[in-house]
Amino acid sequence: MIPALPDLPVRAALPEITATLAESGAAVLVAPPGTGKTTLVPLALAPGLPGTVPGKIIVAEPRRLAARAAAARMASLLGEDVGRTVGYAVRGDARTSAATRVEVVTSGLLLRRLVADPELPGTAAVVLDECHERHLDADLLLALLVDARDGLRPDLHLLATSATVRTRRLAELLGTAGPAPVLDVPARTFPVAVRHVPPLRGERIEACAARAVRTALDEGDGDVLAFLPGVAEIRRTAAALDGVDADVLPLHGRLPAAEQDRALRPGRRRRVVLATAVAESSLTVPGVRAVVDAGLARVPRTDHRRGLAGLVTVRVSAAAAEQRAGRAGREGPGRVLRCWPDGEVLAPEPEPEIRTADLTRLALDLACWGTPDGAGLRWWDAPPEGPLRAGRGVLHALGALSGGAVTDRGRRMAELGLHPRLARAMLDGAAEVGARAAAEVVALLDDDTLAAGVEVDAALRRLRAGEAPGTGRWRAEVRRLQRLVRAGGAVEGDDPALVAALVTAFAHPERLARRRSPGSRRYLMAGGTAVELPPATALEDQEWLAVAIADRTPGADHGRVRLAAAADRELAVRAAPALVAEADEVAWVRGDPAGVVARHVRRLGAIVLDERRMSDPPPDALRAALLDGLRTEGLGLLRWSDGARRLRDRLATLHRTLGPPWPDVSDEALLADPDRWWTGPLTSARGRADLSRVDAAGILRGLLGWREAARLDELAPERITVPTGSRIALDYSGERPVLAVRVQEVFGWTGAPAVAGGELPVLLHLLSPAGRPAAVTADLESFWTTGYPQVRAELRGRYPKHAWPEDPRAAPPTRRR
Repeated sequence: MIPALPDLPVRAALPEITATLAESGAAVLVAPPGTGKTTLVPLALAPGLPGTVPGKIIVAEPRRLAARAAAARMASLLGEDVGRTVGYAVRGDARTSAATRVEVVTSGLLLRRLVADPELPGTAAVVLDECHERHLDADLLLALLVDARDGLRPDLHLLATSATVRTRRLAELLGTAGPAPVLDVPARTFPVAVRHVPPLRGERIEACAARAVRTALDEGDGDVLAFLPGVAEIRRTAAALDGVDADVLPLHGRLPAAEQDRALRPGRRRRVVLATAVAESSLTVPGVRAVVDAGLARVPRTDHRRGLAGLVTVRVSAAAAEQRAGRAGREGPGRVLRCWPDGEVLAPEPEPEIRTADLTRLALDLACWGTPDGAGLRWWDAPPEGPLRAGRGVLHALGALSGGAVTDRGRRMAELGLHPRLARAMLDGAAEVGARAAAEVVALLDDDTLAAGVEVDAALRRLRAGEAPGTGRWRAEVRRLQRLVRAGGAVEGDDPALVAALVTAFAHPERLARRRSPGSRRYLMAGGTAVELPPATALEDQEWLAVAIADRTPGADHGRVRLAAAADRELAVRAAPALVAEADEVAWVRGDPAGVVARHVRRLGAIVLDERRMSDPPPDALRAALLDGLRTEGLGLLRWSDGARRLRDRLATLHRTLGPPWPDVSDEALLADPDRWWTGPLTSARGRADLSRVDAAGILRGLLGWREAARLDELAPERITVPTGSRIALDYSGERPVLAVRVQEVFGWTGAPAVAGGELPVLLHLLSPAGRPAAVTADLESFWTTGYPQVRAELRGRYPKHAWPEDPRAAPPTRRR
């Protein structure tokens, strides 16, 4: 028997919600935070819907903290302990019993159950809470539940709840013969005054948030809820608030349960709750009358090209900012202080994780479901093809996929509830070093907030000694993993100091890294990305590292190591045999005096393990390397005499004017088809010095057929005879050929010369007696009429000994200087 429920906005709508869900089988409930949708709706569904099979009501929450809090709140409404009518299950922690009718789980855990058994036996309805947050697990869970409902479980009822959502698309996904019904429950809220307090010049966001919190405490009563992007910012803000007359409480998903519960209970005096995005929805933080919003959120991003994945800090969406602000208006008029400038434009909705996150785990779930590419599923947003293909590539390398189908090993990896890389590390690590040792490392890698510094070994020592925050959570996860994987003990002779590196390398073989040079903090990872150790760590003397976590600041030319273990060469080869390869390499090396470097190389990915010079590289490889050098550094590596450059300009002019068969002699055209000219001395060239001796003029002439060779001097003469009889060189380097000649030498000339069979007039640069330009013309007849009188007037006084006739057409030309 469900007792009287609290008077929250959703209570009046419960009969309509249950009736609609019973009739339609699916529905969308749009209700802002604070309306009671997370706690009251499941309790209303618990007695069972008309026409449904007996079974549990499963509530899927995006976060563990929200799952535990929702279960505790519902149990308290029933006057029971958690684990009776209402229970919860999150990874590594569950409180349920045979009497449990409502079970609150994380989206990820329900996803594991669904993939393992798509019929979800014993489940009558699933409530998908907070769909608007667009977490990766939640989006995939939605797609798979709809697929299971459409195929195996037509009796499974689905209710999607959200604070703000594109209801039309969600309703289309959930509906069968048309869009599912959409029910709207408005919130009862008080007005909230909004003020912007952006950071001062040079002020960190934590200092700005702390300043805003102090202002909120001074200006009104009630508790303050501050939103910050991550755990590190929460710690720094708490330190900056030392001495305030209030209890400063952190709230994030990595806290022990007791500390989370403390932040969610009213206190004896004013409180400042410093929270991550977990407090945006699903959770109710009582007593809040002021919100401080740092305006930032931490979201997953993957750099597929560099093989780096992690969390980045971004500006929140307008929808998230609105939800955060609403927390201040639950119990009375409130206020929100926003730590960004007024007028800054925010994205309307959060970016769905499926567009930006690493999709390896999603790819494994799809393969287990039987649709590796996700075809046939109804997606809110389909996974991008490139990242999904990259995820499948990782799974093939891990042995989880074979020919697109999931392997037994892949299914075993999926059962562990870890990222496939960590699942691989757990399975192979247990076989190599024992289940406990592997579990200790994997539990740390899966929760990097447990590591206070860069060194994996140091973090493990603190956790084993119970000296690190989160030790209890770490130990529970170690026990869970040990139960799931029982395999082998430590291999005799294993160096304990290298165990962490071995397990880390099993997870991320492409992040094995070797120092670039003695004394350097720069390392090259096997995947080809350069990373740098922070200064003053115990790892900086290590030649080899097994990097667990690395990230890169946008615009930086290298990544930054955040967590790593000391390794060595032998361990690297042992952990990543698939990356070890031997090959003959003949390559052009920019800056090398020889140009071409030929060597036999043994590599671990991008890292060179051993090499030896080759004395007689294969001709084809040598030619490819030389061509690469010419493409990299240009055809200037050849010998370009003045005559060769002039010939190239003449041919370029004819190609531009007349087109084929006159060849395109640009670098791009020549290098695009080297077979046309790779003959003669080029065939025996072995390096930079040989190229410098190859006459480029011979290459150019070799491009001409016999007809073009015979007509070259006729169509693009090197020199032109002017009226004095002088043979003056033409300059073909510009768009039009130029003849630079003293004006006195062309007296009597009335028609400017042309080349290319008369198609291209020559541009005359008429010079003064001193050889300086006096006029430029391609129309000599017009120049004599309009331009020459001005030139004559300007120059005859300066050069009185030279001829300046009034009628240059009738005057004899002269070479006099």
